[in-house]
Amino acid sequence: MREITQKTGNVYESVYIIAQRAKQIAAKTKEELTAKLNDFSSPIDNLEEVFENREQIEISKFYEKMPKPTTIATEEFLEDKLAWKYPEEIEN
Repeated sequence: MREITQKTGNVYESVYIIAQRAKQIAAKTKEELTAKLNDFSSPIDNLEEVFENREQIEISKFYEKMPKPTTIATEEFLEDKLAWKYPEEIEN
């Protein structure tokens, strides 16, 4: 907690920054997964084909095993890999 707080001087601010980055990571990951799974979909899929597609199952398992977006965002924050601006800085 101390290390997280030191970056901004406020634990809530740090958590907010990490949360915003985690949302970005989650959205990007969801887009990638959806694009890969859409390659397998067809308008005439029946229920048996959906459950039997091993390649699709492997892709889903790969994404399930990936580190969670919050973990990645926290690591990036602690390793000074994130940059952020405050709204008043953006306007000026």
